[in-house]
Amino acid sequence: MKYPIVKSEFDRSWLKYCGFLDLSMDQFMSIQESLLLQQLERVGQSALGQKIMGRKAPTTLEGFRRNVPLTRYEDYLPELGERNESALTEKPITWAQTSGGGSLFRRVPWTQQAYNKQLENLMAAFILACAKGRGQSNVAEGDRVLFNVAPKPYLSGVLATGACETFNMRPILNPDIHDGLDFPEKMKKGFETSLQTGMDILVAMTGVLVKTGYEFEQSSKSGNFAKHLKHPGEAYRVSRGFLKSKLEKRGLLPKDIWQLKALICWGIDTEAFSQQVYDYWGAYPYQFHACTEAGIMALQTWRRKAMTFIPNSNFYEFIPEDEWAKSCADIFYEPRTVLLSEVIPGQSYEMVITSFYSLPFLRYRLGHLVRFTDLEDLEAGIALPQMVFQSRADDLIDIAGFTRVSERSISQALAASSLRYEDWVARKETRNGKPLLHVYLELNCAQEAANIEAIIHKCLSQVDPGYRDLSTMMNIYPLEVTLLKNGSFDSFSRIRHVQGLELAQQKPRRMNACEEEIQELLGRPVAKAVPSL
Repeated sequence: MKYPIVKSEFDRSWLKYCGFLDLSMDQFMSIQESLLLQQLERVGQSALGQKIMGRKAPTTLEGFRRNVPLTRYEDYLPELGERNESALTEKPITWAQTSGGGSLFRRVPWTQQAYNKQLENLMAAFILACAKGRGQSNVAEGDRVLFNVAPKPYLSGVLATGACETFNMRPILNPDIHDGLDFPEKMKKGFETSLQTGMDILVAMTGVLVKTGYEFEQSSKSGNFAKHLKHPGEAYRVSRGFLKSKLEKRGLLPKDIWQLKALICWGIDTEAFSQQVYDYWGAYPYQFHACTEAGIMALQTWRRKAMTFIPNSNFYEFIPEDEWAKSCADIFYEPRTVLLSEVIPGQSYEMVITSFYSLPFLRYRLGHLVRFTDLEDLEAGIALPQMVFQSRADDLIDIAGFTRVSERSISQALAASSLRYEDWVARKETRNGKPLLHVYLELNCAQEAANIEAIIHKCLSQVDPGYRDLSTMMNIYPLEVTLLKNGSFDSFSRIRHVQGLELAQQKPRRMNACEEEIQELLGRPVAKAVPSL
């Protein structure tokens, strides 16, 4: 018997987890300031806090923003890198880990209170992902959840385990099994198990959903699903799915097997592939914004449009794009920040967070570029600014000082091209002294290669005005596409897994991939220098 978690918009669970959607701007900022001043009092007593702020912590919001410098992860070393708990305000219950780029890792201490708050934010995501309107969510205790996420000590794995323990949801894969498998094995095992058990909610990267949907379609054509007719649960779901697909005269798709309440997804390409995900899975992807240092910061509503910030997750500041550009050009320039109450619709900002609940980060530059679409969502009845994530600040590729191409733009262009591909990476290079946007692309089926570069160039011009102006106004054609051999990305991951590298190092960086990663993808054991700016 499943028991609904939310019964109405006046229900205690809705108010507890989603009540932030009812706040006014003044109420939001009041919560922010109150929690910030509590944090400064706590962290100001720690060695790491005094290293950043000095021996006397600010006692006002104005004094904090005026006297405490903006920080980056390097400012918290060696303390965090060495897991020096004596330098912290409070002993953490776990150290989460994330990739810092290349072979570097960022270690983040999570306290009990911060962990509990993040579980509440994750519960809010479940409720809103399963909602059809305000207070109208069908999420229930006992729902079967497949977490296709990284294992502990990555924060996604930590929260996945905690969510099932705290909210009485049933994980399709036991955490002990989940954390003991590498990513491809976990994906395969998770979907095979859910054929037997059923599935209500799926948490996964958008790219995984698109790839899995395509593979379902291809496998049904080749009859590879016959092996799933032995187990009663599998036989029922596969037979029912085949009947539905035959009636609609198409291949078998995931939506024929599982009737999902929600798909909770992440990835810069989510928006671009939203319709394709729906066509495969029968549900539109639900997004949230999170990272290891800050946890879950913002959530979509049931409308699945822009996101709303959660006031008790972190204290937020925003560096306007022109100030961010100045700081990129001059490392000694200290950019000014604005508060959420001061952002302007249509403009982009780099996010700055200060932790709550004894986590260590103070005016910490996340390197996330976000854009505000509006100051409110009238249709949903939300009086707070609406945000979309654009890219990481270090993932932009500057071409001729005229435009900055983002991962989002390339993802949207590839989605619009209708090309079937396994994965891609891109970086800036030069040829004969001219800048290039070089995309390395692995297709996942036989396609005519002759016009691929022209197709991508046309689609990129349609989705990115700056790129279009570069070719039309300056007569620069900056795109070069190199097609990789089939299996290049899979081989890259398998080799690095065998070498014992961490999960974050088993995939090349999507944007600004380094020379070593490019050569590995090309299958060249000896690096061949490619000049770059």
